[in-house]
Amino acid sequence: MEKVAVAMSGGVDSSVAAALLKERGCQVIGITMQVSTDDRTDISPDAAPAFINDARRVADALGIPHHVFDLRDVFHNKVIAPFCQEYRAGRTPNPCVGCNRYIKFDALLDKARSLGAGRIATGHHARLTRDDASGKMFLQKGRDRQKDQSYFLYALTQEQLHYAMFPVGHLTKEEVRIEAKQRNLPTGSRSESQDICFIPNNDYANFLKDLLPQASGPGPILDEHGNVVGRHRGIINYTIGQRKRLGIAAGEPQYVIAIDSEHNAIIVGGRESALGDELLATNINWIAIDRPAKAITARAKIRYRHLEAEATITPVDKDSVSVRFKEPQLAITPGQSIVFHDGDKVLGGGTIKVAGKLLAPEPAKEYANNG
Repeated sequence: MEKVAVAMSGGVDSSVAAALLKERGCQVIGITMQVSTDDRTDISPDAAPAFINDARRVADALGIPHHVFDLRDVFHNKVIAPFCQEYRAGRTPNPCVGCNRYIKFDALLDKARSLGAGRIATGHHARLTRDDASGKMFLQKGRDRQKDQSYFLYALTQEQLHYAMFPVGHLTKEEVRIEAKQRNLPTGSRSESQDICFIPNNDYANFLKDLLPQASGPGPILDEHGNVVGRHRGIINYTIGQRKRLGIAAGEPQYVIAIDSEHNAIIVGGRESALGDELLATNINWIAIDRPAKAITARAKIRYRHLEAEATITPVDKDSVSVRFKEPQLAITPGQSIVFHDGDKVLGGGTIKVAGKLLAPEPAKEYANNG
């Protein structure tokens, strides 16, 4: 009987994943990770965070053992610290990508192995298939296109994918809820959180203001010619492509087109200036294919809710690629992940480092030199 550890977050997806695996005949154990610095060290039922108690309730309902692991130190080093460093540099990171690679499918997998589990399952809406010819694991989109989470998994290695299971990837979100209700799981009607787990209420600025005081202070908002057109409330409050809450008056809608952390400046421009058709990406991880020796064509996604667009991907070195889109894309954002697709299949992805003219801080340099 295969022993599988299920990463239980207290949500409906991981709860159903555990139930389905048990019904398949697997020996299932539930594991929950403690990552937030605000979580109490006392994880007894009367003091534990709600998500831990929710996971425990589901484990009890399924009749499976449940374990809680304190991963706060490694989570801080691998997720929170890089998250802060990226914001300090004026980039917009995606912490869920690092969490999956370094926490759920690395540190937590090690904990699962210590309990005798051979594989780890999560509630991600994604699918896995194995290519018999090459032995590669192919990561594919989840059946529910609105909930597909393969974007956040592109950085997993082949070794990690061989140990991974995504039991709900073939279900829609509504079908997952139906499965939960049919089994009377305690989390069947739980509302879905859209927040990043370590940022209460998704309030980035409030989370970062004490950690990054230098990025929290006001500074100039500049146009593309270096003219001061307003004052910003701290660069941590802004991201590339942002159009609302800029507090400036102009003849046409203005977008944030660059964030210059060195000069504590925000640069804005019209929609045309917020469009770009090329970027440089680094930290490339290839899943379905080996690193290409020449340019390939694929569909690329520059953020989670972005519609894929046709692009040519050209290798620069073993770790980087340049990407040119067939049509200009709005708000290509340094720090975000770019993921390459061939139909449902995830080819690979990386981190956007340079996005054409969107990173060029010439107006801020001119302002600093003259103002």
